[in-house]
Amino acid sequence: MNNFKRFAGPFLFCMAGLLACTSAEEKLSAPASTSDYRLGDIEKYAAEDPVRAIHLAGVYRALYGEGTRYAEQFTPETAEHLAELEALAADNLKAAQILAITEERWDDAASLARSLSALGIAVESTGMEPGIILAEANAALEEGNNLKAFLSAARSHELSSLALSDLLPFLKRAVEQKQRRTAAFFLQAADETVRSGRLGGASPVIPRELREYAEGLDTVSDMVKGVATVLIDRGFRTERGRAYPDRVLGSAFFVDSSGLLITNYHVIASEVDPTYEGYSRMYIRMGDSTSPRIRARAVGWDKAMDLALIRADYTPEYVFPVVDRVVPKAGDTVQVIGSPGGLAKTVTQGIVSALGRRFLPLGDVIQIDAAVNPGNSGGPAIDRDGRLVGIVFAGVEQYQGLNFAVPAERLAAALPAMIKGGKAERPWLGLTIAESGPSSAPRAEIIYVAPFTPAWEQRLKEGTVITAINGEKVSAPQGSLIPALQDRFFSNRPGELAVLELANPETGAVSRQIIMTAARPEVPLAEAAEKDTKERMAAPLFGMILAPAAASGFSTSFFIKKVIRGSIADEAGLSEQDPVSIRAFRVEKESGIALMDISVKKRRMGYLETSMRLPAPLDSPDTL
Repeated sequence: MNNFKRFAGPFLFCMAGLLACTSAEEKLSAPASTSDYRLGDIEKYAAEDPVRAIHLAGVYRALYGEGTRYAEQFTPETAEHLAELEALAADNLKAAQILAITEERWDDAASLARSLSALGIAVESTGMEPGIILAEANAALEEGNNLKAFLSAARSHELSSLALSDLLPFLKRAVEQKQRRTAAFFLQAADETVRSGRLGGASPVIPRELREYAEGLDTVSDMVKGVATVLIDRGFRTERGRAYPDRVLGSAFFVDSSGLLITNYHVIASEVDPTYEGYSRMYIRMGDSTSPRIRARAVGWDKAMDLALIRADYTPEYVFPVVDRVVPKAGDTVQVIGSPGGLAKTVTQGIVSALGRRFLPLGDVIQIDAAVNPGNSGGPAIDRDGRLVGIVFAGVEQYQGLNFAVPAERLAAALPAMIKGGKAERPWLGLTIAESGPSSAPRAEIIYVAPFTPAWEQRLKEGTVITAINGEKVSAPQGSLIPALQDRFFSNRPGELAVLELANPETGAVSRQIIMTAARPEVPLAEAAEKDTKERMAAPLFGMILAPAAASGFSTSFFIKKVIRGSIADEAGLSEQDPVSIRAFRVEKESGIALMDISVKKRRMGYLETSMRLPAPLDSPDTL
């Protein structure tokens, strides 16, 4: 709400009562008297926070630019002044990056490099993202922070292939730490570098002992030594006057020799969820129920991805790779290690049944048919070469063989934020996206803009199509379009700039919008439902876009303008032009659902009046 006060001005709050029945978009107005105030705001932030200043310049154009209600205020002098402020902000952005590099604040420097790159500003003279991340990797290697060093080096290599001399230190460290699959990754990268001729000065030779170790294979019996049982002791629960132990069982696997393990968020939720008020203590066991409990604590967590990083005072005999991972194909064999029912170090086998399942608020997951039961959640799924495929969690209880795994590539992207500690923050724009057009070439259509978000401040229009992000065309050659879009932002921090290319499908007009991302709310649509009207919430929650309709004998106030393919409204048999009346709408945060009671006359049923209740999950996977 603070953003709204700054951007919309005090006048709007005096008019709150008059505007209570209007939509959030209609509440955003721009009295001409605030123009100078907004320019002053941009001037202030150009020095203090140049990223925000550039975003606010876009907000200014959205309110006062050509075609707006107050376009007469956007004089040539104003346009020139605004351009000067943007240039000043860009210069300060480059200066901030140089300072971050000088002070060796590598994460800040990389973040600023991404914003500069999004704007198309050359950063060769200050520092490009791959080089900055490599510097961060080398610093972590010196400090003995192996997990961060390996992750950063792998990321730098993915962005811009490293020279052999840059790769060798990480290969050596992986061998020293007896992390064979991590060593295999850097050996493969080194061999590719040699073949391509990117040697980096003199031609260092890869020592034979390093190659021999990296080319070896770990056995499953080796790997089970790196998997632990997670036990959450929540005291006792009372049922019918009797007390029973309240325990949560899960699995975890080591990703660093310092005692860091990965598990699922839902396994350790009571340890970090501020709404949980009971007793909770976390332990791991390295054997069966007779083995000692080892106290563990949560380090960082990402609820949207159902991932958590925990630490125990234990030196593992085996560490799983997070850089030498695999993107599987349907039909590939996978093995799962975990503690179903507390039976430690159980190994099961199956195949990858399908890819691209939409079960989490961000990204997609892998479907597997390996036996997974309560207690398996958080354990590793590996391929025949010992590469990490994903982090498993049990599927739908009433269906056997229907289980899932968070892809290992998303774990690698999520880990840096979790290593920092606490709740991992993800960026977002404030949009709900739907795939429109032919399934062979889907388009990313904006169907909802949430109130008081970056996209709302910039007045992005519902119905427009995102055609490019940061100059890269929107496409998903191997899967769903929406997870592919989310992946564009997944490794970024909130507060970075993104450039969207938007197309109006009706007129063909193309526009370019520069937006500063914000921190993603835990449940974005629950927050939006508190601020927006129920008829607008019908689009992101239920997949039906409503438009006002004149009153008739069927005393309705809306008709369905569009039904999103595959949505709840589509499954309920609703179609375009159906008259609709909303009888009730409520959000149940505790259960994570929204309910809308409607009366509808379905055209497909001869306009027979029907009443129905539509339920929808609040954690929609279609937000960006």
